[in-house]
Amino acid sequence: MENKHLMAFELFRGLVAILIAVAVAFIFIILCAEDPGEALNCLLIRPVVSNGALNTRSIFTILGRTTPIIFTGLAICIMFSANQFNLGAEGVTMLGGFIGSLVAIYLPMAAGLHTFVAVIIAAISGGIVMLVPALAKVKLKASEMVISLMMNYVILNIVLHFLNNVFADRSKGATQTFPFELTAKVGTVVEGTELTYGFFIAVIVTIFIGIFMFRTRWGYAIRMIGINESFSKYSGIKVGTIIVVSQIIGGLLSGAGGAIEVLGRETTFRWLDLPGYGWTGVTVAILAKNNPLLVPLAAIFIAYLNRGCELMSIYAGVPAEMIDIIQAVIFLFFAAEQFLSRYRQKLVVKEAKNELNEKAKSQMKGENA
Repeated sequence: MENKHLMAFELFRGLVAILIAVAVAFIFIILCAEDPGEALNCLLIRPVVSNGALNTRSIFTILGRTTPIIFTGLAICIMFSANQFNLGAEGVTMLGGFIGSLVAIYLPMAAGLHTFVAVIIAAISGGIVMLVPALAKVKLKASEMVISLMMNYVILNIVLHFLNNVFADRSKGATQTFPFELTAKVGTVVEGTELTYGFFIAVIVTIFIGIFMFRTRWGYAIRMIGINESFSKYSGIKVGTIIVVSQIIGGLLSGAGGAIEVLGRETTFRWLDLPGYGWTGVTVAILAKNNPLLVPLAAIFIAYLNRGCELMSIYAGVPAEMIDIIQAVIFLFFAAEQFLSRYRQKLVVKEAKNELNEKAKSQMKGENA
């Protein structure tokens, strides 16, 4: 099947999965909501239109909330493209936010430079930590999925230990660090909204990752390993090195995303649990079919649903956890290889017949000439 037909099929498949997810959500909404119509309005329309007018504040909220899941989505895309099922983006995002916060508090610098240094140190920290599952996979043949999953909770408890016992501001009633220096803050685009300049940084990073994955030999090697690791090995690609590199890049992106999120939307570090951005990043990567250029669109879609579920919980009495049900159904159908496989097979057969007919027509024209 030609790439354009394959892309059309994947778009159709994705749309059907989303519609099924919304249909499943609607069943639960009927069971939970007193007014299902208002609940659906909150889920599908109210995030962008309220009382007949464009809800710009809600739109800025949606865009602002995409920032961390764009970074984790990109991280997961790169690692999944190399067939590495590393789930460490969740813990590394928290670590990046914590390291970035410490730089923002204890290393005063000039405005702009301070933010840059905090994000870079957080990114490097994430890359170093992600070496653990990467080297365990390459050197010990251990499962990167199991190690990275366990590593999330190791990171969580290490961060909480230092937050509680070393860096906590004891003058506050809640567990949190001292306030960040203003020079380290990621600026807000529109005051009073959640949209920070981190969103535009995420879009720029997406473009660079797209170029890296589709226009460089390193990106080609990552994708080739994901397609066929044995062929990659025999064609001269250093498979072990590329596997490690792909996971380090995932760590760099996750760590940077955590720092940008905390320095943009918080004034102190107060995460007492894993933030959830890494898990959502898995859904984003699956929706984007491991194409980094589609990650922002997938992230906006998830953030849109998240905002809709939040509004449902406020105005229609539907639990905000509805987003977890929707994401789970989308994940299920996107991950199911046999979902709409017959339709895909029909497209392949149709395309093959069209090619044969075109060749036959060309041959007849050549004979007549």
